[in-house]
Amino acid sequence: MMLRYALQTVRARKGGFLGAFFALMCAAALITACGTLLETGLRGTIATERYAATPVVVSADQNVHQTTVKHKKGKTKVKHKAKPIAERAWLPDDLATELRKVPGVREVIPELTFLAEPLAPGGAVDKDRPAYGHAWDSAALTPYTLTTGTAPKADGDLVIDRRFAERAHLEPGDRLTVQSTQSPRTYRVTGIAAPAQEVRHQTALFFSTAEARRLAAHPGRVTAFGVLPAKGTDAAVLKRSVSTALHGTKAPHGTTVQVSSGDGRGPVEFLDAAAARTKLVSMGGAMGGTSLLVAVLVVVGTFALSVQQRHRELALLRAIAATPGQIRALLGREALIVGAAAGTTGALAGLPLGSWLHGRFMAMGAVPATLQHTVSVFPPLAALAATLLGAWAAARISSRRIARIRPAEALAEARAERTRPAWGRILVGVALLAGGAVLVAVLSVLRTEPASTPVTFLAVVVLASSVALLGPLLVRAAVAILGGPLALTGPSSRLARANLRGHAARMASVVTPLTLLIGMTCTVLFVQPTLGNAARAQAREGIRADWVVAAQGPGVPAEAAQRLRTQHDTVTEVVRTTVRVGVDKYAAQGVTPGGLTRTWDPDVTAGSLKKLTEDTVAVSELAADQLHLKPGSSLKLTLGDGTPVTPTVVAVYAEGLGFGDLTFAHDLVARHVDNPLATSVLVSTARTQTQLATTLREFPGIHVLAPAAADSIQAARQQANAEVNYLAMGLVLAFTAIAVVNTLAMSVSERVREFALLRLAGATRRQVLGMLRTEALSVLLLATALGSGIALAVLTAFSVGMTGEAAPAVTPLVYVAVVALAGLLALVATALPGRVALRVRPVTVATAKE
Repeated sequence: MMLRYALQTVRARKGGFLGAFFALMCAAALITACGTLLETGLRGTIATERYAATPVVVSADQNVHQTTVKHKKGKTKVKHKAKPIAERAWLPDDLATELRKVPGVREVIPELTFLAEPLAPGGAVDKDRPAYGHAWDSAALTPYTLTTGTAPKADGDLVIDRRFAERAHLEPGDRLTVQSTQSPRTYRVTGIAAPAQEVRHQTALFFSTAEARRLAAHPGRVTAFGVLPAKGTDAAVLKRSVSTALHGTKAPHGTTVQVSSGDGRGPVEFLDAAAARTKLVSMGGAMGGTSLLVAVLVVVGTFALSVQQRHRELALLRAIAATPGQIRALLGREALIVGAAAGTTGALAGLPLGSWLHGRFMAMGAVPATLQHTVSVFPPLAALAATLLGAWAAARISSRRIARIRPAEALAEARAERTRPAWGRILVGVALLAGGAVLVAVLSVLRTEPASTPVTFLAVVVLASSVALLGPLLVRAAVAILGGPLALTGPSSRLARANLRGHAARMASVVTPLTLLIGMTCTVLFVQPTLGNAARAQAREGIRADWVVAAQGPGVPAEAAQRLRTQHDTVTEVVRTTVRVGVDKYAAQGVTPGGLTRTWDPDVTAGSLKKLTEDTVAVSELAADQLHLKPGSSLKLTLGDGTPVTPTVVAVYAEGLGFGDLTFAHDLVARHVDNPLATSVLVSTARTQTQLATTLREFPGIHVLAPAAADSIQAARQQANAEVNYLAMGLVLAFTAIAVVNTLAMSVSERVREFALLRLAGATRRQVLGMLRTEALSVLLLATALGSGIALAVLTAFSVGMTGEAAPAVTPLVYVAVVALAGLLALVATALPGRVALRVRPVTVATAKE
């Protein structure tokens, strides 16, 4: 029976449910899009290209592992964690001998993959196809076959793939300069090769075996082995045989050997795609969680406004003996009907939205193209379930008071809004306010970005939720402050003051999404600059060098730094990586120890950098606090390529944001990274910029910069990285902006009868529109104050925790633009429905039956 009444109500009041439908639809689309990203991170396929003709690939495990055993109440709980390392782990080349002994193995082909960037004219190298070098012996893994020319034999020979040859207009006999792990070298193109199947995500350069080993810079090591089966041997059988033969075998430094086949070969080939899975899971989860919280807050507000608009109708039902349970059931079923329609529509719309979002992340470099977008029925179903649950809960929450009042009071209750919110609402609002304050306090002591980021946005949502519950009290307080000025500015303003005072709950439902929009937008826009500016400030203060040498390409070769040293200058090479302490990740760098204090000062607070060697390490104060270290302590860690080391701590420094958490000797780090070229070279010298540039003229793409210019480049890179976060949260902000317009439009469109009575009482059309503008500006002023206060509190706590100073980076012009945009949305969403409502003749509305 109630379902039939609910269907009839929804059918008869389509306009009244339109706002709730639109809010739920947007929420479902957003949750679906985030869900597809999360699923891509969990299940996304990484198809192989280089190993297409190799059914079995043997490689080193690319993860660090940690197993913990806990004994509690007589039970043993074993927990295992695996986290990816930053660089490629290598295998000993003598493992080929053991592989060749495995039954069913026809051939074992060693593979070398290393940095090799052609220095060709602009446009020749496709940015979506990064170039890698290989030995020609491994061409059979794809396979690549020569279409013209001959294979490379001498150290100066080179074979290039056909697509690159066509883009660069190269033929056998031409010369090509390649920047690899050593100094740039010019090679003679001896041949052009084509793959048997399409290779879409990389450019292959093939060298002679001896030259490839030199450029790989890992003597006695290989990237992987391709294992080809003997005739009649099944690939699955071969994999089992190889796995059995290698069981328990360890790569250098204890790394586990792994055997891959089928889809498992892709992650071995594309390490960046495998690592991006973790990032995408984190990003999709954070976006989805924040979206869900924002959606619940917005949808509850929308349904609350919808119930307010139907107060008279619901009161009449109570007066004719409808029970509280029947009212709740009716509203719940209406919500489920609207939620089902909105959830289905939004979930379907979320699929292309998720695909677009994945494409944008790829264009920005946050997700490699090799990680294929994965879509299944699970994200849409999860979005539909969340939408139904959210709609039902919102309806139940919104119907609590109207369902509980006595029938005799129902119609009287419907005539006017209650002057004071229910005590339960106030208590919950105060509790949320206290919870938000606790989150802000916690945020001020969190010192790592992965820990701070989710708390930052959660604090904004919780504080905005407290505003939603305490909104009527806040509106009345604002009216008490603004009442005097409004009374002096004309009839429209006096009408607005009366409406704000008499309908505080209605106005509060508009304040909440505006507050959330301003607070969330300011937080999103200013979190990254707060962190980035602090890091750059530390770097500026700590770099003592006269000049910074940087490269447009992959880095500065060691020979370039050596050329500078021959002139008796102090030269510090800096190479960056990431290491693991246990399974925790730390940003690290390698620096040249000699003369380090002349070019580089991270503000050492304990110990000395003069003791920095390949057996020692310097750590930031943050790392020292987290790992309980001091000078003389031993630190067990895993380098970027999975090599475990235990250096001794010789110094603790303060400027960890600008210089990373761990600092090693340059040569140690350079031996354990994929790209040993320096990211920058610091030079302390009396020579001029021109003289230094002349010394380095043989190295293409190398620039000598003043420290200030290098800082500007770093700022541009930070902005590019921040754009990924802006896009990630931009959808949440767009949804919030839509909710603002939706709520304002619902609030105004419901007041047709009120406007008609004002017109009949003598108010002009202009005065009514002026009243609406004044109401909108008053609400905007209150929302701006609340949203700005929330953002400022959260950003200040974030700054204190991450930088040690209460100095959030707020750009005044950007802040003004945010408030102006919110004001424009408020005025447009008020004016347009208001003009539509005023088109109806007042007499027609006033005499219409309710």
